[in-house]
Amino acid sequence: MKESSNAKVVLGVFETYQKQRLLFAQTVADLASRESNMDALHGAGVCQLLRPLLLDRVPAIQHAAALALGRIANYNEELAEAVVDSDIVPHLVYSLAEQNRFYKKAAAFVLRAVAKHSPELAQAVVDAGALNALVTCLEEFDPGVKESAAWALGYIARHSPDLAQAVVDAGAVPLLVLCVQEPELSLKRIAASALSDISKHSPELAQSVVDANTIPFIAPLLANPDAKLRRQVCSALSQISKHTVDLAETVVDGDLFPNVLNCLKDPDGYVRKNSATLICEIAKHTPELAQLVVNSGGLAAMVDYTSDARGNARLPGIMTLGYIAAFSETLACAVLLAKAVAPLSHALVHEPEEHVKAASAWSLGQIGRHGPDHAKALAEMGVLAKLLKVLTGSGSGGPSAVAGGDEEGGSDLKMKAKRAL
Repeated sequence: MKESSNAKVVLGVFETYQKQRLLFAQTVADLASRESNMDALHGAGVCQLLRPLLLDRVPAIQHAAALALGRIANYNEELAEAVVDSDIVPHLVYSLAEQNRFYKKAAAFVLRAVAKHSPELAQAVVDAGALNALVTCLEEFDPGVKESAAWALGYIARHSPDLAQAVVDAGAVPLLVLCVQEPELSLKRIAASALSDISKHSPELAQSVVDANTIPFIAPLLANPDAKLRRQVCSALSQISKHTVDLAETVVDGDLFPNVLNCLKDPDGYVRKNSATLICEIAKHTPELAQLVVNSGGLAAMVDYTSDARGNARLPGIMTLGYIAAFSETLACAVLLAKAVAPLSHALVHEPEEHVKAASAWSLGQIGRHGPDHAKALAEMGVLAKLLKVLTGSGSGGPSAVAGGDEEGGSDLKMKAKRAL
């Protein structure tokens, strides 16, 4: 009896200790969800106190500790550095291979929260061996684990070509393409975003994404009812298209039209802007690709988009019209006939930001540069007077409207106008 009573006392001590550890980890996780508590938590040395709890034998305690650390690291770069300096990242990487799905999600969240702040912190995550562990998580059955891992990989890849190459070398791309095919919308979005983050840096990285047979799986998603997914798909396709003619042609061959044109009229502003950027990145490469955009109905759609958009969102529309017009007299005539001059003139006069005015001046210059007829058509529409007003600072933009880019575009247009006259 006495031995049994002693055992109960001993076990009671351990149970109390376990409850207190769990309460501590959960309370810190809750406190870390509010910004106002961060300085106090950091001052109390919370990272060092949570570190041993990541290796606790109770899964609920591990999970709460990882969640708390993720919220702390997510707050700012200084706290993320404190997490790295506390030697926590190797613990997380080690545990990713061992623990349950709830912990894996939380651990991947910490790695993402650390990596997002700077290339140096992302490199620290890579140096701890996180890439192989995260790529392994992409093969998990649970979609939440895949999502958390894909998100972390995207945040690592976005910083630099070297980090993106490390993600590719770890074998992430084919698994991200598989994630895009999963039924869960949030997983599709994050996988498409990660592919975009990898593709943006260089033609070689974009080619590695294309080589994984990505285009046939993501291009049809332009017709998906989910706006956030359409945003990410437009972004990924434009990041691939921007590098080379071959990559742009590969994207076009993925049955891009007419779905991308429907996106130009999307209720979601980001979808409209990203799809306009995608068309711009395709049209800029060659006369043949520009002609393909025109033949597909892209020119009229881009004129409508440029007429309706305002501010920075207008820029891809303005640039596309300039790129198409630049290639040949015929294409410049097509731009004129599509009534592109009116929205370009409006942007030149009424847009407050100088780089948007400069782009408008450049595009109008591309329309007028092919000969007297084109310049005369611009003159008859009152473009030259508007351009001169902007250049002399007497337009609606005021004196500050004279940006270096505006002057270059404007002087180019003035030269063409003089030639026409």
